[in-house]
Amino acid sequence: MTDAVPSLTEDAPMISMRTVDKHFGALHVLQDINLEVPKGQVVIVVGPSGSGKSTLCRTINRLETIDSGTIAIDGVQLPAEGRALARLRADVGMVFQSFNLFAHKTILENVMLAPVKVRGIDKTKARARAMELLERVGIANQADKYPAQLSGGQQQRVAIARALAMSPKVMLFDEPTSALDPEMVSEVLEVMVQLAKDGMTMVVVTHEMGFARKAGNRVLFMDEGRIAEDTDPDTFFTAPKSERAKDFLGKILSH
Repeated sequence: MTDAVPSLTEDAPMISMRTVDKHFGALHVLQDINLEVPKGQVVIVVGPSGSGKSTLCRTINRLETIDSGTIAIDGVQLPAEGRALARLRADVGMVFQSFNLFAHKTILENVMLAPVKVRGIDKTKARARAMELLERVGIANQADKYPAQLSGGQQQRVAIARALAMSPKVMLFDEPTSALDPEMVSEVLEVMVQLAKDGMTMVVVTHEMGFARKAGNRVLFMDEGRIAEDTDPDTFFTAPKSERAKDFLGKILSH
């Protein structure tokens, strides 16, 4: 058996999901998901709690397994397990609600760790790159501190820098601001807006509708495990098609 050969065609979508289904026991959390995300597109995933948003996000790098269907990154189908999966996963950065930083390592060490261990990058180069990335997310001056010494917003920016350190092709964000105090949300979203402007392919599960309008190329509205609407932000916010989407927007925008 040979490893899948990376797609060399420019027109291969960065993310491709075909007829993906996923159950948690009797609950059908993803139903016949078909999605293509071109390189450089920012896709915002919204919907009520329990609609399958986070599960969709987590299947893209196989943090959640799927029951059927196929998922490919840059033309290469995701293997079920093993080294080939680990290699492909290294191309997909992920930022969670919780920051998942190593408490006993400094901010700089957190960002350096994966490039050294997974990519085999020389420590001096990894350190220089980590400092560049900490500069990019606005916290280079905190490099020698430990996670507990930073605010939630700063920790989340470290988590973004850490994901970027692997030079991923895709960034997944699963409600990256939902655990933050309101005044810290904007500092994280600013970093994400800049990433979008720099052309990073992104899938973002979020309740931040201002961010969706500002940085999103496309909005997916999920309802009961299905993609109920797939459109541009302007259309979604001004003329949603389904009653469920109208109801959802009515509740979320009135706060």
